[in-house]
Amino acid sequence: MIQDIWPKHLDNQYKNLKPGNGDTVFYFQGSSLLARPSGHFNSQNPEENVLIYPQYSEFVQGIKSSYGDKAVDNFEFIYLLSIDEEHFFLARKTGSLERGTFLGEMADSAVHKDMYSFVRGYEFIGVDSFRKAQPREHAYAAITAFHLYGWYRDNHFCGRCGKPLRHDDKQRMLRCDCCKNMVFPKICPAVIVAVTDKDRILLTKYAGRTYRNYALIAGFTEIGETTEETVSREVMEEVGVKVKNITYYKSQPWGLSGSQLLGYFCELDGDDTITLEEDELSVGTWVKADDIDVIDDHISLTREMIEKFRSEHVSHN
Repeated sequence: MIQDIWPKHLDNQYKNLKPGNGDTVFYFQGSSLLARPSGHFNSQNPEENVLIYPQYSEFVQGIKSSYGDKAVDNFEFIYLLSIDEEHFFLARKTGSLERGTFLGEMADSAVHKDMYSFVRGYEFIGVDSFRKAQPREHAYAAITAFHLYGWYRDNHFCGRCGKPLRHDDKQRMLRCDCCKNMVFPKICPAVIVAVTDKDRILLTKYAGRTYRNYALIAGFTEIGETTEETVSREVMEEVGVKVKNITYYKSQPWGLSGSQLLGYFCELDGDDTITLEEDELSVGTWVKADDIDVIDDHISLTREMIEKFRSEHVSHN
């Protein structure tokens, strides 16, 4: 999966650091990120692309060239994370409403086309491309940064008293000096569910999204609900069947939706008739292991779970 970058290690602990000239800068506009392909950009197979992100020195030079030397003061740089000895920072333009539509995984690949890049040689590339880019550790850093970008963008003022928030000096937290409220990054627990029936698995396709491949049932955990209860509820809501023998598999941080994904396998309990929730799904179908035509992309928990089921149930005639 995308987080499997060993022997490299991603350190997400906040440090009160200033960027150096060779540090990497992530600059988001909505669901797009400033980057450049190392060669010709392959929009059909994003996993073949090597994306390069601007270094701090390049980013600052771009600001100066486009807006003048003093314009650098209109940007702030927040330390995000490191991978081994490489540091990554979030660039934000202060005092202005951030441009772009925040759609995460539902963002169309062309959402970035009209955005202006002031850093020479770089362009805005949609989220659906940078999550698959190489090297793998940079793709993981980018979607983790995207999660933090959304949190910083949405939390300028205290939700309790309305006063401005300021960043704490020691930890990843926004503090209100007026009412002492403390705001930490939001992580939404969600489940990915593989419903099985002997050598069949229930595959779905989302409705109203640009992602057209087969997926598994998924949904967010509600307040006061265990994740096992989420599995049963989401399956019933989306495809109208009951399940049993709910078994935890693995988890995955998924910054594109601000989630911690928990993968579960479960078995059909009774009638296999599918009643589709058409607002959420366009397709829901039982597929035999021998007929599965979904390749593990080594990125998502969904693809890994589908491949696990296929490999364990495919016939060997």
